[in-house]
Amino acid sequence: MPLTIMSLEELKSDERYLRLLSEKFPTRKAVVTELINLKAILSLPKGTEHIVSDLHGESGAFVHILKNASGVVRRKVDDIYGLTLSETEKRALCALIYYPEERIELVRKSVEDLPHPSQQGREPDEGMGSFTIDEWYRRRLHQVVLVARAVTIKYSRSKVRKMLPEDYAYVIDELLHESSIEHDRTTYYNAIIDAIIELGCAEQLIIAISFLIHSLTIDMLHIVGDIFDRGPGASQIMDTLSWVRNYDIQWGNHDIEWMGAMAGNLALIATVLRVSIRYANIETLEEGYGINLLPLANFAMETYGDDPCEVFQTKDFENNPRLTRSAQLMAKMHKAMAIIQFKLEGQTILRHPEWQMDDRLLLDKIDMEAGTIRIGENTYPLTDCHLPTLNAQHPYDLSPEEEELMGQLARSFRMSEKMQRHLRRLYQHGSLFLVRNGFLLYHAAIPLNADGSFTTVNVCGKQVSGRALMERIDEVVRTAYYGTGSEKDNALDYMLYLWQGAHSPLYNKDKMTTFERYFIADEALWKERKGAYYELANRRDICEHILREFGLDPETGRIINGHIPVRTIKGETPIRAEGKRFVIDGGFSKPYQEKTGIAGYTLIYNSHGIQLVEHESFESREQAILSGSDIHNRTLLEDFSRHRIRVRNTDRGKELQQQVSNLQHLLAAYQTGIIKEKS
Repeated sequence: MPLTIMSLEELKSDERYLRLLSEKFPTRKAVVTELINLKAILSLPKGTEHIVSDLHGESGAFVHILKNASGVVRRKVDDIYGLTLSETEKRALCALIYYPEERIELVRKSVEDLPHPSQQGREPDEGMGSFTIDEWYRRRLHQVVLVARAVTIKYSRSKVRKMLPEDYAYVIDELLHESSIEHDRTTYYNAIIDAIIELGCAEQLIIAISFLIHSLTIDMLHIVGDIFDRGPGASQIMDTLSWVRNYDIQWGNHDIEWMGAMAGNLALIATVLRVSIRYANIETLEEGYGINLLPLANFAMETYGDDPCEVFQTKDFENNPRLTRSAQLMAKMHKAMAIIQFKLEGQTILRHPEWQMDDRLLLDKIDMEAGTIRIGENTYPLTDCHLPTLNAQHPYDLSPEEEELMGQLARSFRMSEKMQRHLRRLYQHGSLFLVRNGFLLYHAAIPLNADGSFTTVNVCGKQVSGRALMERIDEVVRTAYYGTGSEKDNALDYMLYLWQGAHSPLYNKDKMTTFERYFIADEALWKERKGAYYELANRRDICEHILREFGLDPETGRIINGHIPVRTIKGETPIRAEGKRFVIDGGFSKPYQEKTGIAGYTLIYNSHGIQLVEHESFESREQAILSGSDIHNRTLLEDFSRHRIRVRNTDRGKELQQQVSNLQHLLAAYQTGIIKEKS
C-alpha cells in the first residue's frame, strides 16, 4: 500500500481516531484482510430494496408479499426452470418456499398413514404427482437449493454465512457452492443430500433454506407509513418485522395516531378506540394488544342504554365475522368514545392557541335545548341530540365517569407489554422522512404555499419550513417518548396536531371534519380542503424544488409517498410529475380496494433499476399453502440502467468507501510506525 495517502503530519493529527480503529484491526494483516473484503463488496451488485406503503393492518397480504418478494421469487423459479417444470409444480415449489413448515406438514399427512415409507403419496396440489417421501425430500431439496443460489449470488459469501442457522451453516454453505462442472464435487453434493435425508434432517434444511431465500430476496424493506388502522392485523405486522433483517418506517398519520396513544396522549387514545370501533377493528386492540374494553362496554351501556345511536353504527358490521358483540353495543361504545374524543381534543386545542385550530372547538357552539349548533353565521340541526355527559357550562370537561374510564384505558395502554415493545420498534426503525439512494421517502406531504414555496410552521416554539420542518417534527416526535417534564408534555400534545393539523406534513388539510360527519347532515360542511402540496406536487418543477431542498439531484432523484389512494379504476396513475414522484398507496387495505381497484403497489429497486409492481387481491394464507395460489402481480414500470448498479454506487457504498479510506490511513500509520502493531 502506498504511504502517500496522507502526510505524516496528517496521520499524526488523526492519531487519536486511528488508535481507536486499531483496537478492532490490531495488525497490518487484519487491515489488509478487511480492505480486500470491503473492496470486493463494493464491486457486488446492489441489494434489492422494496418500498411499500399504507398497509393498514392487512397482515396476510403483507406477510405473503414479504415471502414472495412481490413476485421476485416466482420470477427466479421461472428463470431457473423455464419449461422444465409444469406450472403446477412451479406453484408447488413456490408454496414450499413461502410457507415451508405448513407445506411440509401437508405432505407428511399425505403419507403418514401409509403402511411403509416406500408407499406412494401425493402432494396436496399434485405438484409432483406420485412420490415416496424420500423422493419428495430429495427433489425439493435440490430445487430450493438452486433458488437459494440464484438469490445469494449478489452477496458476499461471508454475509450469507452470517445469516445461516448455526446448526446447519456448514451443510448449507456446502450446498450453495457446489460445482456442477466437476464430477467429484457433484458426487460429494449428492452424498450430502443423501446423508441429510438418511439422518432425518431434510425438513429442517428445507425450512432453513426457505427462510434464507426470504431474507435475501429483500435486502432492505421501506414502509412509507400507515401500518395501523382499518385492517385487523397491525400487531401481526409489527411482530413480523421482528424477523425482517433490514427495514425502516417513515411514519404515517395513522402511525402517529397510535404512537401518540401508546405514549399516553389521552385524546389520541380516544381516537384510536373510536376509529377501531367505527371500522369494526377491535381485534387489534383486544387480541393483538390485550386492551380490556369491558370498562368501555359497561360505561356505554350505562350511559347510552336506551339510545339507538343510529349515527354511530359500525361500518360493515354484518359482513364482519370477527365481531362478537351486538351491533347496538358497538354503536354505544362508538358514540361514547367520539364524545370523549371531542372533549379531550378541545382541551388540547385550548392549551395551544398557536395551532390556530379554534374552528375545531365545536362543543361550546351547541344549543342543548334547541338541539342545534351554530357554525359561523349559520345554525344547523344536530343529527343526534342525546348528549347526557355534555355540560353546557363546561362542555370540554369530562364527566367523573368519563374521567374514570379514561384512567382505566390509559393504564391498559401503558401496561400492554406488546404495545410498548411495538412502540419502541416504531421509534428505533422509524423517522418522518428518509433520503436513500436517490429517493426521498415520506408518507404524505411537504407543506407548500400556493406559489410553491415552503410553508413556515410553528413547531413547539420554532418557526421552520421545508427540510428543517421535517427534521424539527422528527425531533418533537422523539421528545414525546424520550423527553421529560413540560417539554415532553408539549411534544405529546403536538402528536394530536400531527394527526389533524392544517400544516402537519402527515395530514395537510384545512381541518378534520369528524364532528360534522357525525352530527350535521349538510355534507357541504364535511369537506376537507387539501393543502397546496397535493396539486402542486404533480408538477415536475415543484418536485425538483423539493428534491433540491433535501440535498438530492433533481435530475436523477425521485419522491416516493403514499397517503392518498390511487384510484386506478378512474384512470389515475401512481406515476406523477413526469416520473419524478411515485404515489404508492394502491389499497393494501381492503376497505380502500373499492376505490383503487387493485390491492397495493411495491416499488422495487435492484441492481438493474426500478420496477413498479401492482398487486391483485390476496386470497388467503390457507389457499396459498394448500393450492399454491399466489398474489398476481403486474409490472407497471421498468426503468432499467444500462449498467449494473454496484454497491459502490449506493449510499451504503459511500459509507464503505469511507471505511476503506480510514483503513488505508491506519495501514499507513502502521507502516510509518506512528502506531505499533499488537502481537
